[in-house]
Amino acid sequence: MQDAIKMLGTVNWISAVLVLVVAGSIVQGISRGASGSARHLAGMLLEGATTAAAIYAGWQGAAKLSPLLQEWLVARHIEIPASELGFFEQIYYTIVTGVRDFPLLRMGMLFLLAYIVVKQLLYRVAFAAVPDTFAASPASGRKTGPFSGLAGGAFGAVSGAARALILIAVLFMYTTLFPQTQAAGYIQASDLYQKGAKEVIEPVTGDFIASKLPVFTRAVEQEFSNILQRKYEVIDANIPDNIAGAAKEITAGAKTDEEKAKLLYRWVGTRVAYDWNKVKLYEEQRIWKEQTPEETFSTKKGVCIDFSRLYAVMARSIGLDVKVVTGLGYDGLGGYGPHAWNEVYLSEKGKWVPLDSTWVASGGNWFNPPDFDKTHIKEA
Repeated sequence: MQDAIKMLGTVNWISAVLVLVVAGSIVQGISRGASGSARHLAGMLLEGATTAAAIYAGWQGAAKLSPLLQEWLVARHIEIPASELGFFEQIYYTIVTGVRDFPLLRMGMLFLLAYIVVKQLLYRVAFAAVPDTFAASPASGRKTGPFSGLAGGAFGAVSGAARALILIAVLFMYTTLFPQTQAAGYIQASDLYQKGAKEVIEPVTGDFIASKLPVFTRAVEQEFSNILQRKYEVIDANIPDNIAGAAKEITAGAKTDEEKAKLLYRWVGTRVAYDWNKVKLYEEQRIWKEQTPEETFSTKKGVCIDFSRLYAVMARSIGLDVKVVTGLGYDGLGGYGPHAWNEVYLSEKGKWVPLDSTWVASGGNWFNPPDFDKTHIKEA
């Protein structure tokens, strides 16, 4: 028994799954017989062909429609109202302004719509042309002869190989995007995966996946961060008079954007106390107490996202461009935890700079210090 357990421990389960995929397809092929397996294989090939055609047509359609949709939305002059918005109004302005301003989001939505429409049209055309391909296989109880079973098994082996290659392609993309992870190392230790990746996937894709996909993924991550930022812009578009008045008073003597930004950074960081009870409530009971910048301003309590949102609202009220940034912050114990901070645009320097008003109480300078990115990792 112990020897069997040890042997199982030495099995690479990626290889095992790939073998099971092919073996299962062979068994299915034998049970279906030659005609059923041939029909199933033809259906797979036809499905793959329509999917590939739909992807290409969807991509080309999205590329042509994207600039037209942006022009149309820009011409509508849609602005986020500086008033309190309801839930559905928040969703509307987040999506509409996001589609207008963020090219990857716009392309993604158009591609998805075009792909669905084209795929359905192609599927209907293919079904009308060769309806038997999509017909049900013979009932499982129907007996097949030995020759029909062998032929069905051969067709099943081809289907299984195709399925295994699709799985290998997915794993290949994962190991390309996350090469340093433990899972990637385990996947690459599979001899069957290596054979499929090196002999089939890499020659077919060339350097596209290895070189282009990570770049595209980073761009998607940045766009996702921008969408999160837009969400907070919509939610906090309404700036209460008391907050605007306080921000104006705090920065009354400042002449540059940097001076204004620093004064607000210092004020928020020293006037608002970290709400450990809110953290405890979430950690112990999974209850998240959402609060507005106005609540943070009046109670003078909050966690990092509350500090950041209050800072953003105060900064915008005096004309500064500011972002709420989410990600990971260094915990001082060798690890990182969920965190939020800000970036503010300094017009006199022509650049965005980071700041963390939550950490003011801990000491040190957290307004655009050197190596800020070593303690703060933007959300990906």
